[in-house]
Amino acid sequence: MAKRPKAVHQLTEKQFEDMFPHEDACRAYLVARRWPEGVRCPRCGNPAVYDLPSRKWHWQCEKCAPDGYRFSVLAGTIFENTNKPLRDWYKVVHLMLTSKKGMSALQIKRYMGFGSYKTAWSMCHKVRTALMQDLDKLGGIVEVDETFVGGKDKNRHWDKRSGKSGGAGDPLKFVVIGAVKRKGNVIVRVIDKINTPTLETFVRETVSTRVSLLCTDENAGYRRLGFRYNHGVVDHAKGVHVVGAVHTNTIEGFWSIIKRGVVGTFHKVSKKYLPLYVAEFQFRYNNRFNEDIFGAAIEGV
Repeated sequence: MAKRPKAVHQLTEKQFEDMFPHEDACRAYLVARRWPEGVRCPRCGNPAVYDLPSRKWHWQCEKCAPDGYRFSVLAGTIFENTNKPLRDWYKVVHLMLTSKKGMSALQIKRYMGFGSYKTAWSMCHKVRTALMQDLDKLGGIVEVDETFVGGKDKNRHWDKRSGKSGGAGDPLKFVVIGAVKRKGNVIVRVIDKINTPTLETFVRETVSTRVSLLCTDENAGYRRLGFRYNHGVVDHAKGVHVVGAVHTNTIEGFWSIIKRGVVGTFHKVSKKYLPLYVAEFQFRYNNRFNEDIFGAAIEGV
């Protein structure tokens, strides 16, 4: 049974070097995070596996294959079949987590000394996929809001300008909706359009009906939420931003982090990959108080 690694919040460079001086240290850490109660077969979950003396960090399960299934510590993770050292992967994860607004693949390439941008880009996207979370419905005081993500039209190349000022109708702006519990987690998704069915579906899937207060702006798509929730509204169109406990300042603060990241760090993001970037920002926000954010990320691989 592997001893669970000590929690270290936001590793410093020296702490990283001390914890992971070589590949064996990285593999031992992965074993401890994946199987704190002992190694299990990644296919069938069988705990009755045995070491292969001839191959370090490999085991065999006799249950899920007639001639035995051999697997390594990397089996079933984003590191499987990689030609990069596990230490390089850990460093990429570390760099992505320690930057509040994220780190671009180009920055990763330069820092790590990779030979190609595609290598860094692929590794970053695999890490973002691993950071996707399945979260319980939010309770307490919850704020829901939507926003448009994308650069300003005036900053685009002349042949890519849409002529739109931003928002609905701009083909290079994408809609993101989020729900955040005050002093708690955020759940964010990319949606195709802003209408009543889409907004109501998102709220039903992410917010508990036992919520004490649900705060939104004056968007007409939220008008029927009062039938299921204790619904408070702030009318931004009239210059109203706070009415007692009713406001959307928390989720708007989260939007500012995403937008600064997309515009300042990643510069542009396609709709196809936007959910992965959103997942990265969501993971960092939801683990902002986690004393072991790096370990939590490695656990999800």
